[in-house]
Amino acid sequence: MAARVLDGTKIAAEIRAEVTGQAKALALSGLRPGLAVVLVGHNPASEVYVRGKVKSSEEVGLYSEQHTPGESATTEELLELIADLNRRDEIDGILVQLPLPAHVDAKKILLAVDPAKDVDGFHPMNVGYLSTQRPGLVPCTPAGVMEILKRSAIPVAGQEAVVIGRSDIVGKPVAMLLLNQNATVTVCHSKTRDLPEVCRRADILVAAIGRAGMVTRDYVKSGATVIDVGINRITDRKEFERFFPGNQAGNKKREETFLARGSTLVGDVHPEVAEIAGAITPVPGGVGPLTIAMLMANTVKAAMLRRGLKQPELSQV
Repeated sequence: MAARVLDGTKIAAEIRAEVTGQAKALALSGLRPGLAVVLVGHNPASEVYVRGKVKSSEEVGLYSEQHTPGESATTEELLELIADLNRRDEIDGILVQLPLPAHVDAKKILLAVDPAKDVDGFHPMNVGYLSTQRPGLVPCTPAGVMEILKRSAIPVAGQEAVVIGRSDIVGKPVAMLLLNQNATVTVCHSKTRDLPEVCRRADILVAAIGRAGMVTRDYVKSGATVIDVGINRITDRKEFERFFPGNQAGNKKREETFLARGSTLVGDVHPEVAEIAGAITPVPGGVGPLTIAMLMANTVKAAMLRRGLKQPELSQV
């Protein structure tokens, strides 16, 4: 029996509708949450992401502005820009789009962002708040993972959760969120011995490693919930056929898209896992849409936290 597909696009739309309502309510009291996005240089992928973030901000009723220093911008110049955004009261959230140019000290830039405006949730102070279960700003993708579980009525407390990947952006914070929700959590990485065996213990398996289709059916316990955070672009025809055999139902449409575009997106989880998992997030259309939705939610949350207002309730994050 095929796994239940957890529709991230639908869940993201629900969250955006809630954020729109919160933004309208705040506007009636004279407060319009504001988001500033900093995009350095000309990275085509980053430009697409930033356009999506600015567009989404406007759609839910937030104020947004984009700052685009040139490729040659120095660490000192960017620190001055961050300091200016920190001072401005109408800016509630500051997002520095990564990656930054190689000559820029990215850690120094991220550390300069006021923790109260750190809508990415990367600042060590917000990491500490998450670790100690205090109100703060949580990284958007991990927060989105928790929203998928919550809104799909998948129990977390008492469950065995395995996270593959230990990045500061996804792996570590999602492990902490699961732990805060009373799951028993194992974090795996490149030095984990017998990774498939460890993963097969999981009631909830979160894959965040950035390797296309690495998680195959022998990593997954029958009936487990599988959350695929990976987004990998494949352009090779043989690789495409490895993931999507032509004789399988539902692959024809994807093949047509692949032939038209010359590429398709796949996750860190091989599509065959859907045959044994109990529930699974698709790629695309799973975790991805939640990231921008949670950025919008974080901007409203930051606006309210900064002013001592009651926080909007989405998830217990």
